[in-house]
Amino acid sequence: MAPISIRAVLISESVDPRCRAILEENGIRVTEKPGMKKDELIAEIKDYDGLVVRSATKVTADVINAANNLKIIGRAGTGVDNVDVDAATKKGIIVMNTPSGNTISAAELTCALLMSLSRNVPQATMSMKQGNWDRKKFMGAELFGKVLGIVGLGRIGKEVASRMQSFGMKTIGYDPITPPEVSASWGVEQMSLEQLWPQCDYITVHTPLMPSTVGLLNDETFAKCKKGVKVVNCARGGIIDEDALLRALESGQCGGAGLDVFVEEPPKNRSLVDHPNVISCPHLGASTKEAQARCGQDIALQIVDMVKGNKLVGAVNAQVLASTFSQESQQLIKLGEAVGAVLQSCSASKKPFSCVQITTKGDCMKSCAGYMTSAVLVGLLNQDSGCCPNFINVLNLAKDTGITVNQTHWELDGASEGVCKVEIAANGCSYKASGSVQGGVPVLLELSDSVFRQPIALTGNMLFFKASASPQLLSSVAGLLATEGVEIQSFSAPADGTGDLWFCVGVSSLLRDLSALKPLVKDAAQLSI
Repeated sequence: MAPISIRAVLISESVDPRCRAILEENGIRVTEKPGMKKDELIAEIKDYDGLVVRSATKVTADVINAANNLKIIGRAGTGVDNVDVDAATKKGIIVMNTPSGNTISAAELTCALLMSLSRNVPQATMSMKQGNWDRKKFMGAELFGKVLGIVGLGRIGKEVASRMQSFGMKTIGYDPITPPEVSASWGVEQMSLEQLWPQCDYITVHTPLMPSTVGLLNDETFAKCKKGVKVVNCARGGIIDEDALLRALESGQCGGAGLDVFVEEPPKNRSLVDHPNVISCPHLGASTKEAQARCGQDIALQIVDMVKGNKLVGAVNAQVLASTFSQESQQLIKLGEAVGAVLQSCSASKKPFSCVQITTKGDCMKSCAGYMTSAVLVGLLNQDSGCCPNFINVLNLAKDTGITVNQTHWELDGASEGVCKVEIAANGCSYKASGSVQGGVPVLLELSDSVFRQPIALTGNMLFFKASASPQLLSSVAGLLATEGVEIQSFSAPADGTGDLWFCVGVSSLLRDLSALKPLVKDAAQLSI
């Protein structure tokens, strides 16, 4: 994949000043316009390669579709539910967050709410301010010896666990991704949600908001919990069903809730906020000086690292790019794109494509199967789609155009170099090509059963034609090209074979009209790499 050029970035919310400074120090022009309305953002965004937001800016499909030059949306924080990630992906735009920027702040607020729930600190404070002295009314409970259930054992869940273990709490948890042995190493016993609910004195949720986590705590799950269980949500509004929570609070099934997030922010329905057993905050999880400084700096540094080709961190919709920054991977990507482009050119009259089979061979290709698939598809679809294909959107483009993509890997004992073989089906016809990287240069080894005597460097202006081998073939083609003002710079023929075979000619320039070759060949294609 070609380096991503970011020349101008729009910052649409208040972020730490170091964000702007870091970007400008690295030659990126920065404009700060906080507080824009949707229409203003749509009008403004067309001039920028990058957009940096926090949580208030809603980067909707309308905004994304108006952004003709946008290459990256940087979220200075963790959650990206204010960004239409699907729309960004379809347009080939990277969505990036700062996965660790607010971890400590969110974990500390979670712990503060857990402690406040156990000792009624906010309620007691308000009572004192009203002139009261109600010691009995605010009788609390120790955290020592209690069971804390942590749903979501990522960075924040881990930090909450380590802090609450210091209070003598037993920590249990659930996470579909983190291996049980990993969480066990930091003192959290994993189990299913069905096992977790009945054991907990306190529950805290630290998951993203997605269809599988909406209403995770609801009427049914509250009924499975201990009577008087206390819950905390510093993650995303909607993970705890707010109506179900209110019913559980009223019945006493839930003994208290600490809420930093709501389905609607700010909440118009004040039933939960006004409940005497609810402690609430206006989404303060990342609202510390340290977190804001960290998130602002992190998103700027991550953008700079990406532009410089150093590494990719925090790409929500482009994880495949993370392994494409080495010199070796860049060479393999060029190979994949070139092989795809050759097949696209040779099958131009037979489209649309229906199936693409990508086979990597050899040890050195084992770890690159993911990005090789994307590279081949970029080369294959580059001339076809209304949206320019890249590593972020090409799998979606293939799916949307009805192309079935299959990828396999073969081990080759003793093979000195890896091979990428691609076979495509287009309108009932099959085309195949295979190539490798030799001496740092992508080369073509075979085209539709024509195995070339010498590997063909995949660079420059290339003319492929299909014909029966004959002593006069080369001289006839050379003469025709000469009349068109095109010089032959190299000629590659198959090693052996009979019947119609593919030949390759390196030329000084592409032909204005391929039909000029019709009297001499069965098929022809040309491209510039």
